[in-house]
Amino acid sequence: MKTVRNVVIGFFLFFSFVKADGLLIDTSHSEVGFSIKHMMISNVKGKFQEYDAKMDFDIKNKSFRSLKADVTAKSIDTGITKRDNHLRSEDFFEVEKYPKITYEMTSYEASGDEGVMEGLLTIRDVTKKVKLNVTINGVIKDFDGNTRVGFTLEGTINRKDFGLMWNKALELGGFAVGDRVKIIIELETMAI
Repeated sequence: MKTVRNVVIGFFLFFSFVKADGLLIDTSHSEVGFSIKHMMISNVKGKFQEYDAKMDFDIKNKSFRSLKADVTAKSIDTGITKRDNHLRSEDFFEVEKYPKITYEMTSYEASGDEGVMEGLLTIRDVTKKVKLNVTINGVIKDFDGNTRVGFTLEGTINRKDFGLMWNKALELGGFAVGDRVKIIIELETMAI
């Protein structure tokens, strides 16, 4: 019985990690999220359920050497099916024509447990430079002796820079959807 339990646990752990160069991303404790204004009065949050990344991180010097990420556009999830389908349509991500969102780091400036990452973000085949503020949340040894590193990456983009132009004017002024999108990425990783 103990052997069966160990096999099940091993199977779960194997499939809950996404392979990366230097680090494994624990997808069960990570999130690629965003926040945007709705009707100018509230923030709507969402996330992407499917993503992959290859990264090389110097644990000793707390500095990224490289990071390249792919996000599956159709995996967008705001918790409302009708809204998610609209976001997948030609009005926004047009996921059938542009299935991937990508980000590739071009430079990283470390400052202790913080840093600034600059890279190229591509949405709908439009590529722009985007800076992400990075916080290293900690480096620990887990119960099995593996080194784990936690990160928060945050930045802001203008969705219209990437061709996501749809909007609707409100009767009392303003618009249904804000232009500025906050990117909030939480990563828990394991060194390999």
